[in-house]
Amino acid sequence: MEDFSPPGMAIGEPIIRVVDFTAAYGDHVVMKDINFEIYPGEVFFVAGGSGCGKSTLLKHLIGLYKPARGQTIIDGDDMATATGSIKERILRKIGVAYQGGALFGSKTCLGNVRLPLEEFTDLPGDAMDSVALSKLRMVDLEHAADLLPSEISGGMQKRVAMARANALDPKILFLDEPSAGLDPITSADLDSLIKTFSTLFGTTFVIVSHELSSIFSIASRVLVLDASVKTMVAIGDPVSLRDRSENQWVREFFSRKGSEMPGGASTTTEANQTS
Repeated sequence: MEDFSPPGMAIGEPIIRVVDFTAAYGDHVVMKDINFEIYPGEVFFVAGGSGCGKSTLLKHLIGLYKPARGQTIIDGDDMATATGSIKERILRKIGVAYQGGALFGSKTCLGNVRLPLEEFTDLPGDAMDSVALSKLRMVDLEHAADLLPSEISGGMQKRVAMARANALDPKILFLDEPSAGLDPITSADLDSLIKTFSTLFGTTFVIVSHELSSIFSIASRVLVLDASVKTMVAIGDPVSLRDRSENQWVREFFSRKGSEMPGGASTTTEANQTS
């Protein structure tokens, strides 16, 4: 497995460690022998061809699934084995924004951002409103507080979802295909917002995406999964992976070449697929 991580990346304690990880559905192994670390403040992407398990890995990291083998350690605690107060402690440290935004259509934007505060805090209602409004202000949507999701654009819905994910001031934000369905300008605005959060607040991002424009614009590093071998094949700076990888498919993936990828898809059609 090729590692093109920048020199000095291993300085300091990682905030996420994935150790000897295997994901499986029954007897069907999706991926195996996954090992990597993510450091505080990184904008870390997970990429690869269709069916490689990008979203599956994300779901394991946030505790929706348990691995068939291995550890997913979040800020010192193993999500795979955590229960009760330990799991709640982990969940307080993370925020998640799903691909479609997953906003509740019957609640206003403010009401959606309030939900984590209602679940995990004992704040009075007016304090919850104040915090939720401040989170909307951070994504430049204070003016949309009283609107329903159906009354705002898709890009705005993504930003509301990000505000909700940030409601509890988590150390880590997990984003699943944040740019899916967005026009290039809106996607670039979202990239800028992610970079601002990382730079100003030290937030660590783990982003599942195949959008190369976003990867080259804001990624600290990229983990590349390959469905044909069911494991990771490269990690590191995207420019180095594009220009220096010994793996032809990795070079083609980051160059957006049209040659066939493992599993029968192509790099030009992969952008229309999910994993």
